[in-house]
Amino acid sequence: MTKLLAILNVIAWAGFWAFGYIALTTHSHNTKDMMTAAILAALGGAVGMWAYLRLVRYSEATGYAKPANRVEKTHLEEDENGESA
Repeated sequence: MTKLLAILNVIAWAGFWAFGYIALTTHSHNTKDMMTAAILAALGGAVGMWAYLRLVRYSEATGYAKPANRVEKTHLEEDENGESA
């Protein structure tokens, strides 16, 4: 599953950059092609970000990457939320 996500991630980001370039360099009078390329670039960016975040979550869960730094709750925040240690 992770190899499939990695392949999807690479293809999606490649589509984002390729169609983004096309959208930015298309002549302004060619609105239909520009909008099509912009929509495809946005879809590529969204799918690429989703796949990347799934890969990061998997790598943290398996121990391949260390988990992100998170601040522990202080005793004041625990009291405000009604929680006790």
